[in-house]
Amino acid sequence: MIEIEKVNKWYGDFQVLADCSTRVARGDVVVVCGPSGSGKSTLIKTVNGLEPVQQGAIRVDGITVTDRKTDLPKLRAKIGMVFQNFELFPHLSVRENLTLAQIKVLGRAKGEAIERGLHYLDRVGLLAHQDKFPSQLSGGQQQRVAIARALSMDPVAMLFDEPTSALDPEMIGEVLDVMVNLAQDGMTMMVVTHEMGFARKVADRIVFMDQGRIVEDTPADAFFSAPRSERAREFLAKIIH
Repeated sequence: MIEIEKVNKWYGDFQVLADCSTRVARGDVVVVCGPSGSGKSTLIKTVNGLEPVQQGAIRVDGITVTDRKTDLPKLRAKIGMVFQNFELFPHLSVRENLTLAQIKVLGRAKGEAIERGLHYLDRVGLLAHQDKFPSQLSGGQQQRVAIARALSMDPVAMLFDEPTSALDPEMIGEVLDVMVNLAQDGMTMMVVTHEMGFARKVADRIVFMDQGRIVEDTPADAFFSAPRSERAREFLAKIIH
């Protein structure tokens, strides 16, 4: 579903991604982890073209993201993206947040868009809040609305960029529960996170990054039981402690 081949990216003279290659099979959950500044968020944002790259190739569902002829807005409509800070429209109700992109981007009729949006709002346990505005919701609730909004677009894959990093500890669990259910339903997912409990539970593979490079790309069980690199062992010892 997602192919990243020999991707390199620079900000000026600083190389933020160095020769990165990995693949995510249809239905797989890949967790991208590593220390701060290792390039994790940049890597995941290259998948839907939010971060352009200078070298390498990226394909999603057979579409080459890095081809200049590719219609990126159309491609992004097929790839759900959930950010750290929810990115909901503050002046729109929850229901309107769920339907706007469906109507404007996919061309759905308003009635169909509402029905689909409320279906996913119910799935994340927030149907009773459809008439509220984002400011009336907790951080965890806002993130669950953001997930429902992404799902309403019928994505072929979901990208999560540290979706719990802006949440209070009490709210993290409710968002992770939704993500666990998505994974169990077979959604293709690429997740940047420090939540190692979540990674142990649902990840098929772990991509561990350091200084812009993919240091390990290995099955989750092997990563947690016997990481190959000294850098990954240091990281796990600190984060699990």
